[in-house]
Amino acid sequence: MRLLALPDGTTADPDAPHIRVDDLGLTRGDGVFETVLVVDGRPRELTAHLDRLERSARMLDLPVPARDTLERLFATVVAAWPSPGEMAVKVVCTRGAEYGDGTPTVFALAFSIEPHTVERRRRGASVVVLDRGFDPEVVERAPWLLLGAKTLSYAVNMAAQRHAAALGADEVIFRAADGSVLEGPTSTVVVAEGRTLRTPPASSGILPGTTQSALFRAAERAGWATKVEPLRVGELAEADGVFLVSSIRKIVRVHTLDGVVLPDATALWSELTGLYEAEYA
Repeated sequence: MRLLALPDGTTADPDAPHIRVDDLGLTRGDGVFETVLVVDGRPRELTAHLDRLERSARMLDLPVPARDTLERLFATVVAAWPSPGEMAVKVVCTRGAEYGDGTPTVFALAFSIEPHTVERRRRGASVVVLDRGFDPEVVERAPWLLLGAKTLSYAVNMAAQRHAAALGADEVIFRAADGSVLEGPTSTVVVAEGRTLRTPPASSGILPGTTQSALFRAAERAGWATKVEPLRVGELAEADGVFLVSSIRKIVRVHTLDGVVLPDATALWSELTGLYEAEYA
C-alpha cells in the first residue's frame, strides 16, 4: 500500500505522474530525503529526522520548505493511512526542474513495511564488509563530496547491496580506506562490548543515526555506557554483538560476518530491542 501527500495538504494518486522528466532529483540525484517509521499513527524521532533533512539540505545549498510545512506534509499522509500498525513515510525534497522556475519538488510517500524487513529483525542478517573508497580525513577538506549528507544519490549504496546479494549475504558494512568501520548502505553500525555500546562518529563521513541515537538514549537510562568513537573492522568479530540499526529495520543482529559465524547475540538483541521499544511505549 502507498499514499502520496503534497505540500498544499492534499493527497494524490501515487500511480499518477507527478515529477517532471527534467527534475534534478531524477536526472542528477540532486536532493535529500528522510524515511520515518510510524507505529499506530505515532512517528518515531520525527524531529530528529527533520533536523537531519535540514542539515543535509544545508550541505547541498538546497532550499527546503519551512519546518511547519514539512510537519503538515507529514501529518497529511499519516492521517490518510487507513490501517494501524507500522508504516513508513519518506519525505523528499529535490532542487526542482532543471528548466523550471527554481521551485523545489517536495512530497511525502507513505508505504507498508516489507515482510522480509520484519523477518530480518527476528532472524538477523549475514553481512559482508566492503570498501567505501575514502579516508575519513577527507571529510573536512572536501565538503563538496557531501559525506554524511542523506542525498538521493544512492547508486553506490544500492550497488553494494546487490554485490552483497550476489555473494549470498543480506547486508553490507562499509570500510574506510584506513580500515575503520563506517556504516551500512542504509543503516548505522552499533557494537556491544559488555555493557557498553559503541558506534562510529559522524565526523568519519557517515550519516548521524536517528535510531542509533534513540537506542543509546534508552540504553543509558538502563545503565549501559555508550561511546561514539572510531571502530576498526577487526573489532567487529571480537564484540559481544554487532547490530545494524535504522528507522525501518529497527535493530538487526549480525549473525555472520564475511562468512564467519559470530557468537550468538540473540539475548543481547532481545534486551536492546526491549529498551528501544520502551522509548515509545
